[in-house]
Amino acid sequence: MATQIDRHNIDDSLYVFLQDNSKKWYARFQLFGKWYCKSTKQTDKDEAIAAARLLRMEWKIKAETGSLTKSKRFRDVANKAITSMEHELAHGGGKVSYKDYVGALNKYHIPFFDRTYITSIDQQKIKEFEIWRVKKAGKVLNKSTILNHNAALQMVFKEAIENQWMLPVQVPVLTAKGEQGSRRAAFTEDEYDTVIETLESMRDNSRKDKTRQIRQLLLDYSDVAINTGIRPGTEMEELTWGDILMTRQNHQVIFKIKIRKGKTTKHTGTRTVVCKDEIVYPLMELRDRFPNRKPTDKLFRLADGTETKELGRTFSAALDECNLKNSPDGPRTLYSLRHTYITWQLLSRHLRMDVLARQCGTSTAMIEQHYSHVVPSMFEEELSGVTFENSEEKPKSKRALAREKRTKKVLEQRFKEWEAEYKKRGCI
Repeated sequence: MATQIDRHNIDDSLYVFLQDNSKKWYARFQLFGKWYCKSTKQTDKDEAIAAARLLRMEWKIKAETGSLTKSKRFRDVANKAITSMEHELAHGGGKVSYKDYVGALNKYHIPFFDRTYITSIDQQKIKEFEIWRVKKAGKVLNKSTILNHNAALQMVFKEAIENQWMLPVQVPVLTAKGEQGSRRAAFTEDEYDTVIETLESMRDNSRKDKTRQIRQLLLDYSDVAINTGIRPGTEMEELTWGDILMTRQNHQVIFKIKIRKGKTTKHTGTRTVVCKDEIVYPLMELRDRFPNRKPTDKLFRLADGTETKELGRTFSAALDECNLKNSPDGPRTLYSLRHTYITWQLLSRHLRMDVLARQCGTSTAMIEQHYSHVVPSMFEEELSGVTFENSEEKPKSKRALAREKRTKKVLEQRFKEWEAEYKKRGCI
């Protein structure tokens, strides 16, 4: 049994004391004729005295409001908060971010806090949670994710306060010390040309037909990504021929692609992406390989109709081959094609940032966070006061020269055929 080794009287109904089994001071106080004992969680006596006064005040308020013995387990409060958020979403209310809050609570907060009383969650417990979260995630989460987690946790505390299961003063302070958004690795135009030339060489030197198909598919996949900003992964892989729309005037065509599945569609619904005009070239390649395509057929598939999971690995191999895997902003991946699209669009200064954000299914804040390093280059003439005139035109790649051979007349005829195909079968 623990023995009291030190004691300090604050007043007739409150004192702090130390026991031989702990370095932390305990507070003992009297309320309405009954004595209570609680840990101050402090090792310094002066801090313990201040904490003891606060504890007595909190418990006095709880006693007066009838919430002294009504604290709930975290899991129960969190599930009630989740039910409330899901109800609001189901009836057209609430925030879109509620879905993210529910996911965070189920994945992180409920497993950790579980049966802990909501009133027992203090700064120390929050610190323990933050350490545990890093281990579970396998990394330090970025600041925006942590802010999202904090908002989710605040919904639980709000639920507890509204039901008088805790007091506002008992809510711990939540911080957002995460990884700041980093730059996104992208390609310059010359670097992208080099990657494409490397892929073409790899394709032409393939030993197996399936390997050749994968490399050709990757070429088309890359060209679609670089001309649309669509996210490699689910957004790209779920595209079907029926998702491609076209509007024609003679040899001029505007292509649009509907994004139905992916990172943001579950929150925002389907979005429509307007493609750059060079999208026509990978579409030509794909159409020629799949003459019997249907609107429901996946866009990126092999000759036998199957899909492949080798595109990312093949792209990485190509980057290794041409020594472009690493960049000052970190390693490049297939996802760098999207970052490249955004970077090039910013540098072109043809689009307002809010329009670009909607095109890419993201926010202006996210673009500003990850692409702020691009802004000085966007306005280098204005910032420097220097304008270069009569600069030599950059030599065109073999690929670009080959594409220029397609005359307006040829394109007009081809697009007429595509338009007819669209009306006939529901896809170009």
